[in-house]
Amino acid sequence: MSLPSTKPYLIRAIHEWCCDNGFTPYLAVSVDARTRVPMEFVRDGQIVLNVGPDATNRLSMGNDLITFQARFGGVARDISVPISNVAAIYSRENGAGMAFEPEDEAGVTDPAVEPTEPSPEPPSSPPATTRPKLQRVK
Repeated sequence: MSLPSTKPYLIRAIHEWCCDNGFTPYLAVSVDARTRVPMEFVRDGQIVLNVGPDATNRLSMGNDLITFQARFGGVARDISVPISNVAAIYSRENGAGMAFEPEDEAGVTDPAVEPTEPSPEPPSSPPATTRPKLQRVK
């Protein structure tokens, strides 16, 4: 039996810490087909969202999904972000927060699935990995 992810709890805790201390919580999000955000604000497959109480309406931070309503260019938009797509949550004012390892589309690997036969030789060079990067949007 696998343990539930701590990621949604950490996101909620850092969000609360930011709000309690007068900081503005920002979410860095990797955008894919499951993410509902204004695509015109997406840069390099990521978007940074202000999730502070003054910037959001009906904010809900569940264990699988973060949903809220926010204004972009004066127009209210419904936002939906899977927890697995959150790359980081941090304070705009001082950058304090937490970054998360990228997750595959399924979130966590299913331990019930049998692994495939390992290749006889390791690859000559390590596979290229993309690291999440934070970008401040003003």
